[in-house]
Amino acid sequence: MNTTATQPLDKLKIFSLSGIQMKTFHITWLMFFVCFFGWFGLAPLMPTIRVELGLTKPQIGNLIIASVASTIIARLIIGKLCDVWGPRKTAVRLLLIGSIPVFCVGLAHSYTTFLLFRLCIGIIGASFVITQYHTSMMFGAKIKGTANAVTGGWGNLGGGVTNMVMPLIFAAIVGFGFTKAEAWRYAMIVPGVMMLIIAFVYHRYTKDTPAGNFDEIGHSKAEAKKTDWSVLADWRVWALTLAYACCFGMELTFDNVASLHFVDSFHLSQSSAGFWAGIFGFMNIFARALGGIVSDKVGGKYGMRGKGLLLAGVLLLEGLGLILFAQAGSMLFAIISMLTFALFLKMSNGATYGIVPFINTKNVGLISGIVGAGGNLGGMLFGFLFKSSSITYAEAFTYIGYVVIAVSVVILITRFTKVFKVGEEKSVDDLAVAEI
Repeated sequence: MNTTATQPLDKLKIFSLSGIQMKTFHITWLMFFVCFFGWFGLAPLMPTIRVELGLTKPQIGNLIIASVASTIIARLIIGKLCDVWGPRKTAVRLLLIGSIPVFCVGLAHSYTTFLLFRLCIGIIGASFVITQYHTSMMFGAKIKGTANAVTGGWGNLGGGVTNMVMPLIFAAIVGFGFTKAEAWRYAMIVPGVMMLIIAFVYHRYTKDTPAGNFDEIGHSKAEAKKTDWSVLADWRVWALTLAYACCFGMELTFDNVASLHFVDSFHLSQSSAGFWAGIFGFMNIFARALGGIVSDKVGGKYGMRGKGLLLAGVLLLEGLGLILFAQAGSMLFAIISMLTFALFLKMSNGATYGIVPFINTKNVGLISGIVGAGGNLGGMLFGFLFKSSSITYAEAFTYIGYVVIAVSVVILITRFTKVFKVGEEKSVDDLAVAEI
């Protein structure tokens, strides 16, 4: 019997579909990609929706907050459900339930109903936790950071693609003779259908672990239901939560406001604004993966302390880049500074989850959920700045830049090392962590 087929992989064969590990790798990032596409499918269409529904700036701010607020709770719950049900069942159920508000948001004809649908759609953002959990199951300790960063980055790529593609779908529907008010509603059917398709694929072609599904390998649900709340006393978990709030939280915020910012500040058309907002998201194709790869390399040479220093460094550069972007007086400088802070923001995403799987190897799902929820908490809190009538978008970006720099200092002084208690039994994964 080939034991490699039932064990986590030590190498990322990125162009391979051989073995359950690599099939799961590609399907889980595609699942997150599709969810991200549905999650932010409305963002590039907001210039049209704003006019049709007569939305004010504070109301748009509330929509930004709603789109990420529900994901905070959902990510905490999904992390635990992965431990109990397994990532496969959790993903399929999330996709099926999450597709309902994506299909139905077109029924909204007022600010209130639109707000409620945005709140419900936000739950599909919890798919990120499934992706990180499932990838951690399929790969060994020395490659976890890279694998998690690639799946997370390629999934986040959905935010860039939806900014580019949804205005084109919208334009095509208008070309068929529908009004703009009808077109944005019908456009959301596309991500809904995509979610149903990927639900079938996830159920059919993935397994919870290389050895099989939880119910096939005797996974103890009773044991999984015992939540280890001791992780809440670990400062490193909260430091990483702050870090993720500042990188992924900012990414969510930018995906929501970029098109409106480019339309209002630089007078671009909806399609052009969506294109440039999409470029920001498209950097996920390599930047988040780069953060994970560098994290693994640094960890191999300098240990967990090196991983922490890397995260502090890229957060600092993200914050500085944000401040530059806020000061942009021309579209050219705005694009250059956007690409600069986007590179370090997405590297920060990867570097954060290059550390997460090693904080407590027995509670990967719970910690992934807590840190992941931190990203959405950051997005929600940043949303209040963009809601304010007295703060411009440029000022909001500046304030966030200062917050990111402050959190980089917190990460700098946090000691990311695996400390074993006297007499504590060490698993294979624990030993691998100690080695790096």
